[in-house]
Amino acid sequence: MISNQVLQNTIEGIKSITRIDICVMDTEGKMLASTLQNMEDYEKAAQAFVESPADSQALQGSQFFKVYDEQQLEYILIVKGDSDDVYMVGKMVTFQLQSLIVAYKERYDKDNFIKNLLLDNLLLVDIYNRAKKLHIDVDVRRVVFIVETSIEKDNLALETVRTMFASTKSKDFITAVDEKNIIIVKELRGSDTYEDMEKVGKVVLDMLNTEAMSKVRVAYGTVVNEIKDVSRSYKEAKMALDVGKIFYAERNIIAYANLGIGRLIYQLPMPLCKMFIKEIFGSQSPDDFDEETIITINKFFENNLNVSETSRQLYIHRNTLVYRLDKIQKLTNLDLRVFEDAITFKMALMVVKYMDYVEKADF
Repeated sequence: MISNQVLQNTIEGIKSITRIDICVMDTEGKMLASTLQNMEDYEKAAQAFVESPADSQALQGSQFFKVYDEQQLEYILIVKGDSDDVYMVGKMVTFQLQSLIVAYKERYDKDNFIKNLLLDNLLLVDIYNRAKKLHIDVDVRRVVFIVETSIEKDNLALETVRTMFASTKSKDFITAVDEKNIIIVKELRGSDTYEDMEKVGKVVLDMLNTEAMSKVRVAYGTVVNEIKDVSRSYKEAKMALDVGKIFYAERNIIAYANLGIGRLIYQLPMPLCKMFIKEIFGSQSPDDFDEETIITINKFFENNLNVSETSRQLYIHRNTLVYRLDKIQKLTNLDLRVFEDAITFKMALMVVKYMDYVEKADF
């Protein structure tokens, strides 16, 4: 459970204080961490010590200790030397390793609990019982952030985020439930607003772009007041991430509360989308329009249906723009200069984007 690197760092730190060499082995006598070289000679002694009923023993000029995880033997600790001082150091290291086991077990248990909570794998009664055992508050404000990285299994990005939120007072949880997404379950203060969450997203975005050299997108759900609703905020953040990719590709931070009409279109069944597009465009599709027409339509919408401003930005004569709009009207029976027709056309473009996204996702 504890990584070999953590074990190595721990015993090296203790050696720097005590100047005594230390080795940690598994129950089969294989070295996991050591401040000494050539510990192979101790393998058989360690294996024999495992079978011994004693919890500590002097062998081959060293002190051997058993390190337990509750009642289960986890490690064999070897401390070089056989004096009383070495024995005392060995007992201290044993206590330190047992404390690390407890801490890492609690961290693992909490991480496992949060993953199952996010994925709705727990019964309501289990949520509150396990939260109580793990000393996790159940009635505090929380929100879920999803950080999507451009690289699968981006461990550097995950560790960077963990470092950002690491604090003795922090009650935030950082985990991952798939290959590309880092999940932040953030506990909020009573005064925190959605504006504060936008700032958190910006900090995460800037830090990962700089430190982890990873292009990321950040999405977050709505604030929930009870731990049982954390999964809802997670689902909202997932939807925000998808909707953002489809309709708001220019945004790197997207909030579920700001999805607008994109949220409605995202939840439409595909048969209904196809029926709507056929009703608007008949046998045609916006994908069939030439580049000039697409540019004209987008620029016209950007300028709030203002003919004069659109023609100015396109560097064309007003009459040329009117001609293009008339051409679009002949193709679709929609006059983009009429607000109701413009709204219908805009929605149709968004539906087409959604349909293209779904079709690509199916492959």
